[in-house]
Amino acid sequence: MAEGDLTKPTAAATGLLISSGEVSSDEILEAWIERAAGDDLNAYLWRATGEQAQNGVEGSGSGPLAGVPVAIKDIFCTQGVPTTAASKILQGYLPPYDATAVSRLAKAGMPMLGKMNMDEFAMGSSNENSAYGPALNPWDRGRVPGGSSGGSAAAVAGGLAPWALGTDTGGSIRQPAALCGIVGLKPTYGSISRYGMIAFASSLDQCGPITRDVTDAALLLGVLEGRDEMDSTSVGISGGISSPSASDLSGLVFGVPVGLLGEGVEPGVRAVFDATLDRISSLGGKIEEIDLPHAGHGISAYYVLAPAEASTNLSRYDGVRYGSRAPSSGLVDMYEQTRSAGFGPEVKRRIMLGTYALSSGYYDAYYGRAQRVRTMIVRDFESAFADVDFVVTPTSPSVAFRLGEKTEDPWTMYLNDLFTVPMSLAGIPAISIPAGLAPPAGGGPDLPVGFQIAAPAFREQKLLEAAFALESAIGFDGSPARIP
Repeated sequence: MAEGDLTKPTAAATGLLISSGEVSSDEILEAWIERAAGDDLNAYLWRATGEQAQNGVEGSGSGPLAGVPVAIKDIFCTQGVPTTAASKILQGYLPPYDATAVSRLAKAGMPMLGKMNMDEFAMGSSNENSAYGPALNPWDRGRVPGGSSGGSAAAVAGGLAPWALGTDTGGSIRQPAALCGIVGLKPTYGSISRYGMIAFASSLDQCGPITRDVTDAALLLGVLEGRDEMDSTSVGISGGISSPSASDLSGLVFGVPVGLLGEGVEPGVRAVFDATLDRISSLGGKIEEIDLPHAGHGISAYYVLAPAEASTNLSRYDGVRYGSRAPSSGLVDMYEQTRSAGFGPEVKRRIMLGTYALSSGYYDAYYGRAQRVRTMIVRDFESAFADVDFVVTPTSPSVAFRLGEKTEDPWTMYLNDLFTVPMSLAGIPAISIPAGLAPPAGGGPDLPVGFQIAAPAFREQKLLEAAFALESAIGFDGSPARIP
C-alpha cells in the first residue's frame, strides 16, 4: 500500500494491516502525525511527536488495535501532557496521572495523536466556547462542528485522526458526530470509568467513541468498557462487546416519540429522518409511534441539574492547587481574580445558574423539581421499552449552523440538545449514525444529518447490531468531508 493511502482505511482495517505485517505500526503513526500536522480546522490543542505518542503504550503489536493511533478530547487527564479542558484556568496544567480510559487505550497498544479542542469544561453545543477558538466543521469551515466534543468530531470527519475519544453529558458526542457526518456513541452511564475525566456534571458525564463507522465504535467501546476500582459508579457491560454483523432488522420494533418531533426540526432533517424510517421498514423492522410524555421537559430539567453539579465541581478551580493563578492582593482577591480571568462567559453563566438553583430557599423549587422530572423521564423510557426495542429520533433538530449564529441567544443554543438530553437524563445508551444530507434552513450546500437510536441500559451490543445493519443499508459516503 502506498504511503499516501495509510490514513484512508478505517481504524479496524488499519489494525488488520498492522497485524498482517502489510505495514508497520511506525509507518501508520508517522502517516497520522503528518496528517495531524496539517490541521486547518483548529481541531487539535496539542499534537504529539512520535516519541510522545508512544509514551506509556504497551504491547508488541499483536493485539487487534495495537499501533492504531487515537485522538483524545482535552478533558481526559494525560500524564505529563497538557490538559486544559479548553479553559484558561487550567493553562499549563500537567496531570501526574492518566485517566482510566487513556490508560486502557495505552494498554491496548494505541498511541495518542494529541489532545482535541472542545467547549470549555464540555459546556456547549458548538465548540465556540473554547478559550482557544472554535474548531471548524470540515464540510463547511464557516460552520460549527457541534459540541462539546467538536475537535474530536472535526478531526475524525476531516481525516485528521482515525478515531477519537469524546465525552457526552447532554449530547456532546452524538450531536457533533451528527453535524460532521460520522458515528458517535454515548454508552450507558457507568459502562466506562470516569476516573481522570474532568467533571462537568458527575451524574451525567460519560466517555464514548467518535468514529467513522459503527464497527470502529464497537471496537473502541470494547477497549474502554469495564469496571474500575477507581470509579465507584463504573460497572462495565456484562458479556463485553463484539464486532456487529447484523444484516437486517427483522423482528425489531423502533419507537418514534411523535410528541417530541414538533416545531423546530428543519424540513430537510425531517425528510432524512422519515426516509430512514422507510429504510428500517425495508430491512424488516417495525415502526410504532410511542409517547414519552415528559421528554419535552428534558431541556429545562437538564439546564438546572447540569449547572448545579457544575457549580460544585468547578469550585475546586481557585488558583490554589493547580492551573493558573491571577495576580492578587490577598486570598479572597486571588479567588475572585483567578476565577474571573480563568473562566469563560458560558462557564460563568452555568456556575451562577447552578449556585442559584442549589441556594437555600430555591433548592426544592428548582433542583428538587428537576430531579423529579428526571425520574419521570426514566420511567417514560422504561414504559416505552416494554413495547419497543429502540427509540429513534433525529440527533439534532438542524444541520450544522454558522459560526456565531446562536452565540447571542443561549436558549436557542440549548435547544440543539432537544433530542439527546432525554437519553442522558435516563442514563441509557444512544448512537448517532449519518443518515444522509440536507440543505441548511437558510440555504447552502447539503450537510450531514444524524439519526439517533437509543436502547435500554447496558444493551449496547443490540444497539450496535441494529446501527450496523442500518448503516450498511444507508451506505452514507462521508468522503466529501475528508481533507484531500
